[in-house]
Formats: sequence, structure tokens, C-alpha cells
Amino acid sequence: MEIAKKILVVIYFIVAIVLIILSLIQSKEDSGLSSTITGSSTNNFFEKNKGRTKEGKQKRWTIILSIVFAILTIALGIVYMA
Repeated sequence: MEIAKKILVVIYFIVAIVLIILSLIQSKEDSGLSSTITGSSTNNFFEKNKGRTKEGKQKRWTIILSIVFAILTIALGIVYMA
């Protein structure tokens, strides 16, 4: 059981570090009031294929790693309570 705890903790730290790095390198999505004034449309080719871009992949991996992080947090809580 001790080996499983140590493996979970190592995976937890790796996921946490990668999640922090991914969060820091992401660009800001919201263009704020300037898009309202200029009238930029969200119905263009780039917006439709945004998931295939580098930013879209970073966002997807950030969401996936956040879910894994939450699951590992719960798992570690259960393992250390027992």
C-alpha cells in the first residue's frame, strides 16, 4: 500500500506542475470591450476550427489535467484516510 501512495503522490506532483505550466502559457481569450466596439464576429472560420489550433489543444489539455488533478486529490484523500 505504501508503494501505491508514493506512486499517486508522484503522479499528483507531475500533473500539478504540468497544469501550472499550461495555465501560465495560455493566452488571454477575452478581447473585452474592443470587440464590441469594432464589431468582430465570432462566426468565422478561425472560431469554428479553434479546437484544432495550438491554443485549442492547450485549453483541452488544461481541462483534462484539471479533471485528473481533482480525481487524484480525492483518491489521495481516501488513501491517506484509510
